[in-house]
Amino acid sequence: MILGITGSIATGKSLVSKFFVDLGAHLIDWDVLGHEVMQPKKEAWQGIVEYFGKDVLNEDSTINREVLGRLVFNKPDRLSRLNEIVHPEIMKVDQKLVNEIRGETPCALIVKEIALMSERGKRLLVDKAVVVCSSEENQIKRLAERGISEEDAKLRIRAQLPMTEKLKLADFVINNDGTKEETKKQVEIIYNQVHFSQRKNNCKSTVA
Repeated sequence: MILGITGSIATGKSLVSKFFVDLGAHLIDWDVLGHEVMQPKKEAWQGIVEYFGKDVLNEDSTINREVLGRLVFNKPDRLSRLNEIVHPEIMKVDQKLVNEIRGETPCALIVKEIALMSERGKRLLVDKAVVVCSSEENQIKRLAERGISEEDAKLRIRAQLPMTEKLKLADFVINNDGTKEETKKQVEIIYNQVHFSQRKNNCKSTVA
């Protein structure tokens, strides 16, 4: 089974992913894949430079993600175009990794951390979706720990799809407003449900 982990900024997606990995799941992190496909001279890199210009490049020709982020922030048309350039390339690497994992462990539980997951993306990429939610107060607090001001944090949060919309994708919901231990327990419950489902379907998973 493939679980997609999604949620708004600073809700705790990476923490939830880590807990799944600790239990034996295989992780595919779309943010990491995004960095990979945007390396100099790769197809996505070329598309970005052609559309946004060379001002998005650092001196070493790598893409300055902070500059790129400012160019698409609150600009739906530009963000849509960026996604059109990058997502197909990420999906190619994603499928390659899925095939490699399944080749080695056919019944592996795979978790994909995908910040921006649409209904169509869910159908194409995962079997079930886990939405990680948190209060805006805690999101702002976590973003402050990353050096982001309260004003900028609120802008970033409100520029994203509302949590009410993200929850419509959810097969499972994890509330990350409590302690790490409380969040871990929620992950374990989902993990055990998925593992039971695999065994019920006669899949001899190596995941304990």
